Amino acid sequence: CWRLLTIQTTQLKTGFDPPHQSDTRTVYIANRFPQHGHYVPQRFADNRIISSKVSNNKCSSYLMIDTPTSPVTSGLPLFFVITVTAIKQGYEDWLRHKADNEVNGAPVFVVRSGSLVQTRSKNIRVGDIVRVAKDETFPVDLVLLSSDRAEGTCHITTTSLDGETNLKTHYSVPETLVSQSVSRLEALHAVLECQQPDADLYSQNAEPLGPENLLLRGARLKNTKEIFGVAVYTGMESKMALNYKCKSQKRSAVEKSMNTFLLIYLGILLFEAILSTILKYAWQAENKWDEPFYNQKTEQERNSSQILKFISDFLAFLVLYNFIIPISLYVTVEMQKFLGSFFIGWDLDLYHEESDQMAQVNTSDLNEELGQVEYVFTDKTGTLTENEMLFRECSINGIKYQEINGKLVPEGMTDDSGLMTLCTVLMSVCLTLSLSVTSQSREELLFLKAVSLCHTVQISYEQPGDGPGDPFSHANGFSSQMEYYASSPDEKALVEATKRMGVTFIGSHGETMEIKTFGKPEKFKLLHVLEFDANRRRMSVILQTPTGEKVLFTKGAESAILPFTTSGEINKTRVHVDEFALKGLRTLVVACRHFSVEEYEEVDQRLHKARTALQQREERLAEVFSFIEKDLELLGATGVEDKLQEKVQETIEALRLAGIKVWVLTGDKHETAVSVSLSCGHFHRTMNILELVQQKSDNECAEQLRQLARRIKEDHVIQHGLVVDGASLSLALRGHEKLFMEVCKNCSAVLCCRMAPLQKAKVVRLLKTSPEKPITLAIGDGANDVSMIQEAHVGIGIMGKEGRQAVQNSDYAIARFKFLSKLLLVHGHFYYIRIATLVQYFFYKNVCFITPQFLYQFFCLFSQQTLYDSVYLTLYNICFTSLPILVYSLFEQLVHPHVLQSKPVLYRDISKNSLLSFKTFLYWTLLGFCHAFAFFFGSYILMGEDTSLMGNGQMFGNWTFGTLVFTVMVITVTLKLALETHFWTWMNHFVTWGSIAFYFIFSIFYGGIIWPFLHTQDMYFVFVQLLSSGSAWFAIIIIIITCLFPDIIKKVFYRHLQPTSTQKSQLIETNYQGIGCVDSMCCYSEGENGCTRLGRMVEQVMGRCDPACANRCDPMLCSLYCCSGTTCSPM
Repeated sequence: CWRLLTIQTTQLKTGFDPPHQSDTRTVYIANRFPQHGHYVPQRFADNRIISSKVSNNKCSSYLMIDTPTSPVTSGLPLFFVITVTAIKQGYEDWLRHKADNEVNGAPVFVVRSGSLVQTRSKNIRVGDIVRVAKDETFPVDLVLLSSDRAEGTCHITTTSLDGETNLKTHYSVPETLVSQSVSRLEALHAVLECQQPDADLYSQNAEPLGPENLLLRGARLKNTKEIFGVAVYTGMESKMALNYKCKSQKRSAVEKSMNTFLLIYLGILLFEAILSTILKYAWQAENKWDEPFYNQKTEQERNSSQILKFISDFLAFLVLYNFIIPISLYVTVEMQKFLGSFFIGWDLDLYHEESDQMAQVNTSDLNEELGQVEYVFTDKTGTLTENEMLFRECSINGIKYQEINGKLVPEGMTDDSGLMTLCTVLMSVCLTLSLSVTSQSREELLFLKAVSLCHTVQISYEQPGDGPGDPFSHANGFSSQMEYYASSPDEKALVEATKRMGVTFIGSHGETMEIKTFGKPEKFKLLHVLEFDANRRRMSVILQTPTGEKVLFTKGAESAILPFTTSGEINKTRVHVDEFALKGLRTLVVACRHFSVEEYEEVDQRLHKARTALQQREERLAEVFSFIEKDLELLGATGVEDKLQEKVQETIEALRLAGIKVWVLTGDKHETAVSVSLSCGHFHRTMNILELVQQKSDNECAEQLRQLARRIKEDHVIQHGLVVDGASLSLALRGHEKLFMEVCKNCSAVLCCRMAPLQKAKVVRLLKTSPEKPITLAIGDGANDVSMIQEAHVGIGIMGKEGRQAVQNSDYAIARFKFLSKLLLVHGHFYYIRIATLVQYFFYKNVCFITPQFLYQFFCLFSQQTLYDSVYLTLYNICFTSLPILVYSLFEQLVHPHVLQSKPVLYRDISKNSLLSFKTFLYWTLLGFCHAFAFFFGSYILMGEDTSLMGNGQMFGNWTFGTLVFTVMVITVTLKLALETHFWTWMNHFVTWGSIAFYFIFSIFYGGIIWPFLHTQDMYFVFVQLLSSGSAWFAIIIIIITCLFPDIIKKVFYRHLQPTSTQKSQLIETNYQGIGCVDSMCCYSEGENGCTRLGRMVEQVMGRCDPACANRCDPMLCSLYCCSGTTCSPM
């Protein structure tokens, strides 16, 4: 609750006599510094907000450089990788800079040189007097100096900070209350001493200036024409900015696994290089091999150092084998992440039509992390709820009513049942002149009056060119432009409900409150307000009625009202309150007390003494409030629905089925948070709710935790939910983290209330650093959620009605909480399986590529002779095998999206990075070695000792043998990926078969022409001669079949005998054979706006599309698919 925000301001003094203390800062209002020469102005931060990150290329992650024999071919791939990475990260950072510039460049007005001057937000300095007009946001943290209201108050909403639409009242500094004009402010000479910037939003102090004087950056001015305030904290020193977690580069679990695999392959590389070097010297121990007759050494070579020669040979072997470290993997991963991130934005299922907002990707580095989430931490207000309270039911004098078409109808009746509704009865009572009013009608009317008067609601009248005028000017003609603002959304909902039922709150001015009862004005004198507090859990007003009677109206929680009632339908009302709670409604009980003249005089005297007490004021007030709020007459109860966002309950249930635990972290009070958790399905009605609240000491907290742990063990069959408040959490995290985590992990759902922003981040960090190292996701809509969004592995911002802080600091942004389900269960699933296969496949094909080079050294005396031509070395990963895996990693779908959403349990199959486990990694690595041995020895055996396989008797040479191995390898690794592909599009076919065809065409041209810019022509006519040999074709076919046939047998065997849940679910896809659209790229039946004339034109040009079908597809997809009938299907 942002009403508890505090600025630790100590004093506001006139004149120039600033104290100098290390823990405070001195702010000279209007920047009027002392004129003596000894004063040195303090340096404060400027008002720029920075959410962008410094681009940090991942070249620091490269453990080895892919270095072919030629310096050009060595440097070109590295340059390409770094360039692509820099462009991708630079683009994402530019988007953040663009958003920052919009905030920092917003126009503001400041008082300078005796007039209002317009400047940009980033130019505001500490000490500037800033003017903020109605409905504008505060550009800095301000201390309120004055407002256009006579009493010096203003009303604000903090929707952009915490999602709450409640109206909050703030007060001017008493010394500057009358400075309501620019000229008076210009003449003001004052110094403000306040504490240095700190992130503590919920601390309390007893200094003259407190939280009611501070206006936080990002809040919005409401129901006030204009205010003036002095800037005390600017830019990244503002309180909300200090609650932002320090930005750090997030790295996904896949990236960490990839680096681990690289270390293993680096070990393999070093082993091969050392073994080759040792074997070379072991072989050369014989003179005939060390210095053969055809290669005599020079005198300098004979006398050179053996150690230097060993090191030189070791480095040469490193260069020869370094292709086993796939540098091209990085550029492919970067391209896959960058291009794949567009699919989220194109997904029409993630498009919110009402707000015209699409999903947004701020960081594509974490796409695959969406498929690994184990814990979701969510805010409540504005994330799970709309923060819109709706009156649903009430109980009056033991009779339950529900609102139908703006009328109260007794339960079981309908508005058109022919019976008179309550409002009709009450209206007839009020309009008649008869005095014979029944007691039943009198109590019901009294209930409605109590609800419409017991509150602190403010009213705003929209008057062009004028400020909020006299509220009573509208008494004789209710204006449709009247709008209620309340410190509690419940109060606003109740006052609006009584207005619909005929008892309308017109406004308050000073000590007068006015209502209209079915058109008849009534004025009440407000005598006392007994404010709400967490201990009493009720709020009361004492009024003088138009007849002069003194009456107390009170409302509050059931447990805070019913024990103090002595009359009314207590038992029936208690039953009705329980029924409201079971429906997930927020309940309030309403009661009254009529005072005699003597009773009121005593009450008035006691209140005056308590409020003017110099010591123990709070205790005395609590005692007096208890004396007043007793012997109550029960009037009834209300049931208000905190409107949940659409499909919140279904989304939480889907996440639970997917094995994801949901924690709700909110700043709301305990009762409100529990009520919403029950209504949204976070807590079940059958769940045993455990509480760790209001703990006062470490020992008390530890003992309570031990009791909770014992209860969980004793009731292990029952599901448990845990409720923790911020104060108790601080104690639990101080020295009992292990015990606290044990309790939390054994609970199905956890709710943390009264949480400060940094406490939210601490909870997230606690889970992140636990021994299991689970993947966490945080989702929120306000600035108070930024710290946990930045702390979690994946941060998601909700695009709220106001404010963009959460969105700007998030990794992904969506318009509604319900979209989280598809984002994780579908997009997360696709991204993870795609990139997991991409990483494994890259290591596999590089093992296939370089192992024959290692084996070849055994047949060339470890002379470091290369098996492949240098052009083949360069183009293997860049051209011949790159596109099929890239397209696979963009379009692959193991299961149809509809199946993934309907069966959330499939998410468990990919959890805990299962597809990149060491077992899977070992399988792909051994498979690569097996295939490499088959390539090399298969070619060697089939060629045999007789290499004269040409028709003219010409013999195959070294380059011909290497080309044969290379040809078999390119075809095999490409077909291996084809076997792994489940979802085929025309683009998969094009790049798969096109890559093989391109290799043959390129090799023919490369070896068939004498290129003048090449120093050597080793490959001239080699490939053409190879293809002209029937034996070579026979070898190619036999080796490919030998490599891939065991893979096919294994797949068939495992699919039939040990199928996974995913493989079983693929059978369900038979129900969706008519729908072949790539749903992860926004081709949906309801997405009619996703296609343009371009899409229809492409489909029509293809000649195989029904124009009606093109209306369903994204233009980017229309070129990928053709339509048959009324559904899209792959070609």
